[in-house]
Amino acid sequence: MNFENIEMTDKIGYILYKKGLVDAQTLERALNTKIQDFNKNRRNLAQILVQEYGFDHDSIFKEVATLYAFREFTDRVEEIPEKTLEFIKTMINNADSEIKDLMLDNAIIPYKFDEKNKDKLFFLAVDPTNKLIPKIAFGLGSKKYEVVFIRKKDYDKLIKIIITPENEYLKALQSSSEELNIDVREDASLDEQELDAEINKSALINLIEAALIEGVRKGASDIHFIPRSGNRTEIMMRIDGILQTWHIQENTLPEAVAAVVKDRSKGMDRFEREMAQDGFIQREIDKHIIRYRVSVLPIVGTELKNKFESIVIRILDDRKVIKDLDKLGLIGYAKEAFVKAINEPQGMVILTGPTGSGKSTTLVAALYQVISPEVNVLTVEDPVEYVIEGARQLKIGFKMNFEQAIRAILRHDPDIVLVGEMRDKETAETAIKLANTGHLTFSTLHTNDAPSAVSRLYKMGIEPFLIAYAINLIVAQRLIRKLCENCKQRIKEIDGSLANALKIDKDEWKKYTIYKAVGCNECNYTGYKGRLAIHEALYFTKEIRQIIVNSGVEVDEEKIRQQSKRDGTLNLRESGLEKVKQGLTSFEEVIANTSEQ
Repeated sequence: MNFENIEMTDKIGYILYKKGLVDAQTLERALNTKIQDFNKNRRNLAQILVQEYGFDHDSIFKEVATLYAFREFTDRVEEIPEKTLEFIKTMINNADSEIKDLMLDNAIIPYKFDEKNKDKLFFLAVDPTNKLIPKIAFGLGSKKYEVVFIRKKDYDKLIKIIITPENEYLKALQSSSEELNIDVREDASLDEQELDAEINKSALINLIEAALIEGVRKGASDIHFIPRSGNRTEIMMRIDGILQTWHIQENTLPEAVAAVVKDRSKGMDRFEREMAQDGFIQREIDKHIIRYRVSVLPIVGTELKNKFESIVIRILDDRKVIKDLDKLGLIGYAKEAFVKAINEPQGMVILTGPTGSGKSTTLVAALYQVISPEVNVLTVEDPVEYVIEGARQLKIGFKMNFEQAIRAILRHDPDIVLVGEMRDKETAETAIKLANTGHLTFSTLHTNDAPSAVSRLYKMGIEPFLIAYAINLIVAQRLIRKLCENCKQRIKEIDGSLANALKIDKDEWKKYTIYKAVGCNECNYTGYKGRLAIHEALYFTKEIRQIIVNSGVEVDEEKIRQQSKRDGTLNLRESGLEKVKQGLTSFEEVIANTSEQ
């Protein structure tokens, strides 16, 4: 094909080819498909490239929108006013079924009327050239309209807010009039047959499945099933780090609720109620595979007849995996140190912080920066939370435990290694050995801040010179809640008690725009929506290494803190205050999640 003549036959093809977005061979095949397709589907080249050849929708259609002078939707979906959202909902819901289906099937929705011309309706469309737009506009009674291009990722975000998918299990549960009430004689143990019969005929299965779906849609990290006396079970969800009550199941034996959860999980014994159990669940929710890690622990009940078990289900949603380092929230010196450390050919990068502080998320993001076909990346995690493309993740089980896997990894020709957690001296020594023998090694440790991680390794029995020269960087991390963009309110005057608690100069802070939490329907009246990470990055400079090598009976943490501060490190509280300056969080949230250093 003569590509000099493409501009005459297909302008968008010419632009995509010239910009290097499509190679010549693929473009030729796509143009041939377009010719063959003409009498059937009448698809344009952009549609063919996305549907048939897997090209990124937004990259291709952005060029289409530019070529045909369509305006682009540039607002943040999170900042669309509630009034506008209600308008979109009303327009969609009031449309007849055919037009509604056309809109949703083709990702075309009414947005708002033009302020200057009240008769003109703006439409948002992921494909602004879609030939069905005139029919949809006519069906909505709009004679004048303008089409605005919206990126598919923004459309998906918006439509999730506008039309929440129906939870069929929740609907079945709400429409069910069944009540569970199992009589158990005080002098007898649970009647398993009676329990089984009650479970099978009850709405409990709907309750459990509804909780699994709602947990994902609400963005919860965990679902808790807490047994209470009086035949009650509280179901709570951890959203943005805070436990919130979702449902209270009355008139039902907690044992029955636990039995259903165990029945729905792989690797669990329903009849075992005296020992801890771990299992997993997998479901397809909203066209995504979601995995759940289930933990069951026996707990003390109020009466001898009770066999109470606490259940926590961790939601593992691969869509939450961060691959882009810029999205981790690292700023300034912390970001520079992190990028430098993970690009060293060898040495160790340690993430430290309490459970649930996002350590694994940060390490996975770091791994994605260094994974390539030329290196052998091995991970040892127990349990494996997320599948990492390009890495070989060792399977821990009863035939190979964590310690055995750590030893075996040395013989498997690794270049880069992720050790899920340095939980004891043996694991730490092996990880340090890997870092000292030409491997880039990532791991986690449970300590309050970065300097105390050095002390922890020292107390484990690791030699000071090994600590000093094996480690590139230690990063302490916390997750703090983000202010709700819909209701956050600017502070005119900083409260004196807050200024004293944070040891900040009120006059100095007058040049920053500071916000406080208020609360609205959007954030469930908490004032916060979503979380972000704050970091303390301890990069191992020559001076830091020297302090560690010269350690006597114990590591001088304060000396390390002072030196790291001179190097440019912000502690966790200072890092949190930087987020306050950016208008992302509040003083109260920083105080609640960081300690004075």
